[in-house]
Amino acid sequence: MTISNSSIQQGKKTRNKLNEIMQETFALTWRLFIQLIRRPSTLFAGILQPLIWLLLFAALFSKAPIEFLPGNSSYGEFLGAGLIVFTAFSGALNAGLPVMFDREFGFLNRLLVAPLGSRSSIVISSVIYITTISLLQSLAIMATSALLGYGWPSFGGFLVIVITLLLLVFAVTALSLGLAFVLPGHIELIAIIFIANLPVLFGSTALAPISFMPGWLGWIASINPLTFAIEPIRMSYKNSFDLKSVLIHAPYGEVDGYSCLAILFILTVGLFFLIRPLLNRKLA
Repeated sequence: MTISNSSIQQGKKTRNKLNEIMQETFALTWRLFIQLIRRPSTLFAGILQPLIWLLLFAALFSKAPIEFLPGNSSYGEFLGAGLIVFTAFSGALNAGLPVMFDREFGFLNRLLVAPLGSRSSIVISSVIYITTISLLQSLAIMATSALLGYGWPSFGGFLVIVITLLLLVFAVTALSLGLAFVLPGHIELIAIIFIANLPVLFGSTALAPISFMPGWLGWIASINPLTFAIEPIRMSYKNSFDLKSVLIHAPYGEVDGYSCLAILFILTVGLFFLIRPLLNRKLA
């Protein structure tokens, strides 16, 4: 069987196109990391804040009644999973800021008129950058929690944590990038970030179980995406974890680990499909 010259040429064009997109994505991603190296304060602040919360909240509730928490765990162990997720969430929520600054300073317009192989590399580079930063910050929280004696997950539990964080970060990053193209400026985006952070945190199971909450707040926590990320991670720290076990005793029913991951996956895919037409219009 012979392969026609046109097929060979088409294959070469495809490979060249992919190589070009990879080079563009790498260059744009490296540019973001260079900005971080020059101004690392955002990285340190993203790690320092949850560390302070871990130390202060764990000390504040160290004498909480045993029945306050499920499984008779210490409050530091309970809080660790919530802060890991909140750190990833906060980092991903900031994903739109670099794009917003590029818009305001005119760099994005230069990219749009440049002969790029694919303008999707602009979005992909932001996703790679924010995902890397969010995972590094979350790992720092996990390491500190382990040093404080709150444990370290097994290999299987660690994989569950990584998968859970990736799903959450991808979903929130898509939302943040969409806001970066919709809102008029970075002031509005920062305002939304500040307004959203604490209500989303306190309206989840990061700081307290649903059983401890009033009914209305329990309903909010039971549908909060952070809760669906926190509980699988909290379960991953147990010696014998099982994704089939019930993790959330919600007012509407019981939710197991597989359901939590499935909900996060659906949320991630849904947000990307929702944001994609907007990105295509803005990057056209």
